[in-house]
Order: sequence, then C-alpha cells, then structure tokens
Amino acid sequence: MTVESPADVEAPATSRRAAWLVLGAVAVTLLLWASAFVAIRHLGRDVPPGALSLGRLLVASVALGVLVFRRPRTWPARRDWPLLLLCGVGWFGVYNLALNEAERRIDAGTSALIVQIGPIIVALLATVFLGEVMNRWLLIGMAVGFAGVVVIARGFSSGDAGDMVGVWLAVLAAVTYAVGVLAQKPLLGRLPGPEVTWLACIIGAVVCLPWSGELVTVVRDSDAATLLWIGYLGVFPTAIAFSTWAYVLARSNAGSLTLTTFLVPFIATLIAWALLSEVPPPLTFVGGALCIAGVLLTRRKPRRSPSVGR
Repeated sequence: MTVESPADVEAPATSRRAAWLVLGAVAVTLLLWASAFVAIRHLGRDVPPGALSLGRLLVASVALGVLVFRRPRTWPARRDWPLLLLCGVGWFGVYNLALNEAERRIDAGTSALIVQIGPIIVALLATVFLGEVMNRWLLIGMAVGFAGVVVIARGFSSGDAGDMVGVWLAVLAAVTYAVGVLAQKPLLGRLPGPEVTWLACIIGAVVCLPWSGELVTVVRDSDAATLLWIGYLGVFPTAIAFSTWAYVLARSNAGSLTLTTFLVPFIATLIAWALLSEVPPPLTFVGGALCIAGVLLTRRKPRRSPSVGR
C-alpha cells in the first residue's frame, strides 16, 4: 500500500489554486477592459477626448508608479527608448485620443468590436518589420477581418457623417494599438512589464499635455461622479487590468490567451445595454463576427508539406 506524503497531497491543491487564480485574473482583466469602453462612452458626453485621455493617463501613471517603486527597478537602456516612445505615443497617446473621440460618435460595443481587428494588423506589420512569414491564412484572415469593418461602416452609413468618422477613428485606435504591441514585444524580453507599462503611460500623458487646459476646466467644473469615473479609468482598466494581464501572460500560452480578448466586445455590449441602454445597429453584429473570424483565421497554421526521403 502506497502512503502519500504531505507534499504529494499539497501539489494538486496548489496546482488547482494556481489555476483558479489565473482564471480569476483573466475574468478581472476582461471585465475591466470591457467596462472601459462603457465608461469612455458615458464620459464622452461631458468630458472632451483630450482631457479624458490626459486625466486617465495621469491617474494610471501614479497608480503604476506605486507598483514600480515598491521593488527594485530595471531602467531601460538607450537602445530601448525609440521603442518605448513608439509604444507610448501610439498605444497610450494616439490610441486613447482616437478611441475617446470615436466613442462620442459610435456606441461602446461597436468600438470594442472594431478595435478587435488590432491582432490582424499586428500580424500584418509583423511580416513587414519582424520578418514573420506571410501565409495564405494570414491573407484570408485579413480580408475577412477588414470586410467586417466595411460591414460595420455600412451599418452606420445611413446615419450622419459623424457616425462614419467614429468608425474610422476606432480603426485608427486599432492601428495604433497594433503598433504599440509590436513596439512592446521586444521590450518585454529585456525589461519588466510594470516598468514598460509605466514609462509608456507617462509618454502617453506627455503626448496629451496640449489638452491640460481642458483637463483643468473639467476638474474645476465637473461633479464628483465625473471625476470618480476618470479615476476609475486610470486605476482599474489601465493600472490594475494591465497588471492582471501581465500576471496571466506569465503563466499561460500567449496565443490562446489572446483569444480570450474576443469576449471583450460582447461584455462591453452587455454592460452598455444594462447601464446606457445602448444596442449597436444589427449589421454591427454581422461585421463584428467577421472581424473575430478574421483574427481566428490569421492564427491558423499552414500545413507542413511532408518531407521527402524520411
């Protein structure tokens, strides 16, 4: 008869606990990221895009700074700064400005769906700048994904011109997201995630400084609820969600993990429906399904031809 040692008993329990922690971190990340689209949509009625971007990034910079300075730090080398600037200007600066303006024109669920073409753009740019191979599934996925954007745009074409402007601003947000991801990828091989995110956040805040006058006016004239929502965006979807995402990424497969972000648009749509009584136009769901299908197709691997003489 085999007697289990305490270590043998503890190992499965520890593994289950770790799995539940990862699952919980995934759920928190997706929920917070989805809520950001709804919060931006809600605040867009009263807070200008530039002021909202700067306020969110300033709050996030402080929150992330607390995390960074609690432990020994690793600072970037000179060669890292061009990529940090590209990530901060693109992903944290222009992305926020474009998305905030887009959500003044289109609903939160549609914005979240369009931003999901980001992984397709990442795959395309990776073939150009990182030397990754262009295969037929990447081409098919790109075609399907961008067809989805066209369908979404068609769904708004019956409205005023501002609706179409909102769609293409969301596309711009997806492009700058993709640029930021590509710039961040080599940095994370040399620097800790919190440092990279914090510095990129500060750079994004600097990009938004021209709207500091607007932010002062917002802080002076807005009610407490508006300021709390801006603080929420900076602390929860930015500082906390990026931290939980890094926690999960360190313990999971990056490819399969990225697939979970496809839930963000649907969570955002449900939250917007419950809190803002917003439902996207019917064609948005068709276009959104095409966008997600396109991303999934880009992740298919081409079959390897059988080797000869083996």
